[in-house]
Amino acid sequence: MDRYEPYCLADRLFYDVLGRQQNEASDFSLVSRPLPDGWERHESDVWMYYGPVGETPLPAQGWKIHISARLEDAERALGVMWDYCVERGIAFKYLRGQATLLMRNAKTASRGASGKLATLYPRDEKELETTLTELDELLDGVQGPYILSDLRYDDGPLFVRYGGFAERKCVGKDGELVLAIENADGELVPDVRGATFATPEWVPLPAFLEPHLAARNAVTVEGLPYEIESVLHFSNGGGVYLGRHSRSGSRVVLKEARPHAGLDAAGRDAVTRLRHERDILRRLAGLDAVPALLDHFTLGEHEFLVEEFVDGVPLQNRLVSRYPLTSATCDETTIAEYTDWALETVAAVEDAVRTLHGRGVVFGDLHPNNILLTPSGRICLIDFEVAMLAADGGRATLANPAFFAPADRTGTAVDEYALACLRLGLFAPMTTVTLLLHRPRVRQIADLVAETFPVPRAFLDEACATILGPDPEPDPAPVTAPPLPGEAPWPEVRDALHRAILAAATPERDDRLFPGDVAQFDDGGGINMATGAAGVLYALAETGADPRPDHEEWLAKRALQPAPGTPLGFYDGLHGTAYALERLGRRQDALDVADICLREDWERLGTNLFSGLAGVGLNLAHLHRATGETALAEAADRAVELCAERLGGPDDVPDISGGDHPRAGLMHGSSGTALLFLHAYERTGDTALLDRAADALRQDLRRCKHADDGSLQVNQDWRLLPYLDEGSVGISLVLDRYLDHRPDPELEKARHDLDLVTRSRYFVQSGLFTGRAGIIAALAHHGRTGPEGPGPLLAAHVRGLRWHALPYGGGLAFTGDQLLRLSMDLATGTAGVLLALGAALDERRPSLPLIGPPGDTPDGSAQPRTDRGRR
Repeated sequence: MDRYEPYCLADRLFYDVLGRQQNEASDFSLVSRPLPDGWERHESDVWMYYGPVGETPLPAQGWKIHISARLEDAERALGVMWDYCVERGIAFKYLRGQATLLMRNAKTASRGASGKLATLYPRDEKELETTLTELDELLDGVQGPYILSDLRYDDGPLFVRYGGFAERKCVGKDGELVLAIENADGELVPDVRGATFATPEWVPLPAFLEPHLAARNAVTVEGLPYEIESVLHFSNGGGVYLGRHSRSGSRVVLKEARPHAGLDAAGRDAVTRLRHERDILRRLAGLDAVPALLDHFTLGEHEFLVEEFVDGVPLQNRLVSRYPLTSATCDETTIAEYTDWALETVAAVEDAVRTLHGRGVVFGDLHPNNILLTPSGRICLIDFEVAMLAADGGRATLANPAFFAPADRTGTAVDEYALACLRLGLFAPMTTVTLLLHRPRVRQIADLVAETFPVPRAFLDEACATILGPDPEPDPAPVTAPPLPGEAPWPEVRDALHRAILAAATPERDDRLFPGDVAQFDDGGGINMATGAAGVLYALAETGADPRPDHEEWLAKRALQPAPGTPLGFYDGLHGTAYALERLGRRQDALDVADICLREDWERLGTNLFSGLAGVGLNLAHLHRATGETALAEAADRAVELCAERLGGPDDVPDISGGDHPRAGLMHGSSGTALLFLHAYERTGDTALLDRAADALRQDLRRCKHADDGSLQVNQDWRLLPYLDEGSVGISLVLDRYLDHRPDPELEKARHDLDLVTRSRYFVQSGLFTGRAGIIAALAHHGRTGPEGPGPLLAAHVRGLRWHALPYGGGLAFTGDQLLRLSMDLATGTAGVLLALGAALDERRPSLPLIGPPGDTPDGSAQPRTDRGRR
């Protein structure tokens, strides 16, 4: 969720970046300073880039200098940097405005990137040393957050790191292109940018920096009366650690705060909030619902609180393990037992919160991760950094979005709102987040809970009344107004989805046509299949929407003149855009985009479907069949050959997906490669390709594990995944196709166990890649729908979309990943739901790109639409 919250600042309904107008309002004065003679400038919504014209080109990589500064020191630091660099011809860049600097230093910001106000690019190590020495003196007194990825120079605001100057890319562990530097052998390798300082093994640390590294390493926990055992949590504001008192042996929790970092909405840094928490804990001393305060100390520049270790489990963890609707074997007895537990838990939490109110304190950040349940039955609340005195009538400056009270609640009403959300959230996990977008939807959530669980209606009605407030705002678009899946006829639902998507279009923008996931603001994300215009226009066309030549022209124009760095892959880049253009009837545009791709070094891509050779090869084969172009067939065959060479055997992958390991599944794992082999087999009849498909599928099955309900799911070690992109149903889609060609009892059993996840009755998100829509698409693909409509299981999932539905633009829309904003894209949002429902309900039987239902064309894709209007 941390990655998403900064994209919530610009718009109330959609993920977005701060626009140019918003940025200009907070621009640093340097932005308007005239460009010096002999210099050139490039700008973006985030950065301002400057460099001398005609100078010797910078090396592609080297030691770079970062300047860190808090907001009150930023203008001075930038002015000093400008004068110094312009006089000496040193290239540099800086964050263009205060709003961006605040966002980069927020508590939810990336720990590795936080603190960087400006970057300087010295030409060599001699200039590096001179610049550090002289700028350190000029910037005396400037303070800023410690840049965790860098080495600090002395104790000032300058930091250094070795990395790329030019943007070069290589294939990362997941098969996707990542920023790269060149190693000692001249090979491109990932330019790792973590939250700790490290130099590439082939790069020696300059001798003049060795004392600074020694000073950094001299700050240790030796001599403290506490031993750190493990990390419980990291944020940009600091860490939370499990430790032990050295003398007594008792376990403790240590909370760390970094100065000038982890800013909240009021601009307070982590240290300020830590001291505030200390004072609140002193006020609440002796309450059973509050951990005891044991100590407060400073180490280096960081401050620490030491608190009582409460041997409990977060309510969120208990909720995940006990929630009955996610189990394939859920029955009414299990639901009733869970209901009794949830009601008892809510009552205990309400009692605990009100003991705080009795001491005049508002907790301010109540949510399931801040509630500990102990074996003895104790309820303990943790994390008091935004707690308030009730008498002040204030509001929290940081809070979980699903429990964050609206602006009309202050004082203890803030906690009462969160408690009401908890009542619903234990029965409808995460759906309370969507109240940010449409608070009247709380009535629909309550109705669905009452329909599913034996909860007293008064319990739900009290929660609704608290959430809506004493004077509920008029509801301009009741949630019952849009036709809902499973209730209204499909044509009405389809048209409502079309209306919402088209109402959100922004053809006047260059970066995106339809709002979607935050990934659309990465390179090429605004036009691609997963999060960009290609996927949305594909879903609209495949479900019979009237053509929109202006939208198609928007996509074609940007695909034919792609921005630098645009990926080549099917779901993340130009190949998927070419596929969409061909399906839209713009065949020559599709061929021209494919030609752009073939002129690039595409053979270096990874092998997966999302961004690699599997997707590239499938699209090239599709375009060859559509056009007869021989070069496309030859390139498609080359993609198959490369994937076969790189695959390895069934056991040549770890048994864990993700983290430090390559991912499994349809989009990012070996199943996408298996799909490529199966298509190639269907073209050629070469049984060796069936053998490779089996090897690829077994690689993904190796990374699966049986859940308690018997379902087989992708194993990420800390969780199991059922989803389309990296989970059970994605693997099952390809396995189903394989078994059409070659029976195999072992794989038949695996398919059965993979498909058990479709019996789960609840999914937190609605999206195609990681939500309920993907389950619907998989069931439709497996033939769970016929002339009389969907079967009972598929019909239940279609009705299940009511948990997620929201009104927008006179139609029906769905939230994207993390549920914080609406999304219209294919992978996470409304277009994906539209395509999945179309696969289940529409007579056209549209399918996922390149994956068709049984009986479709040999390559698994439907014939191009010639009657794309629905009437």
